[in-house]
Amino acid sequence: MTFSVLARDPQSGAIGAAAATGSLCVGGWVIRGNPNAGMSASQGAKPSTMWGEDVLTLMAAGSSAHAAINAVTQSDSGAEYRQLAALDLQGNGAIYTGKNNGNARGGRWEKDLVVSGNLLTDLKVLDVMVDTMQGSKACFEEKLIETLVAAQQAGGDHRGLLSASLLVFRPDTPPLTLRIDYHETPLTALQRLYEQYQDSDYQRWLTTLPTRENPER
Repeated sequence: MTFSVLARDPQSGAIGAAAATGSLCVGGWVIRGNPNAGMSASQGAKPSTMWGEDVLTLMAAGSSAHAAINAVTQSDSGAEYRQLAALDLQGNGAIYTGKNNGNARGGRWEKDLVVSGNLLTDLKVLDVMVDTMQGSKACFEEKLIETLVAAQQAGGDHRGLLSASLLVFRPDTPPLTLRIDYHETPLTALQRLYEQYQDSDYQRWLTTLPTRENPER
């Protein structure tokens, strides 16, 4: 019921995720992040929020994305109804997709990039997401949003969309969390919310706040 993208920008050190779904509150259900571990997306017909959190805990302790996903998914009797993607701080990704998540389901991963989805109209949606993320010349946050838009234009969630979200961690700015929990056009609403985030007064205020690089500002 969802498509998501996890990415790392090796130039800036940013890590981020974006997701959209035909149900409510995708930001609360699906994407998780830890600047000491990486990013995760836990989704599917019966998503487990614990999966998304547990895989980050394992990666923070030193596990690779692949090893962490294997450890989390092997002991869950409901695993065939779930999907889990992870990206570690080295830019290595992994995906698990249970067989009971619709016919068009799966994921793609490249260095610094993981995309995944279930109940899609077509698996070509995943290829479009990879091409958009890798081909965009926009800034990191805008690339993530553009990838969601491209996915929906390629078919996306076969039910349409109701929610969208963006989560980004940078060393030199506070975390960015934008959520559209219920909207008839959530991607348009997410784009507009990001435009408000870019307001000059808001950006000046952000420069006064603590960051990982300057925690005592």
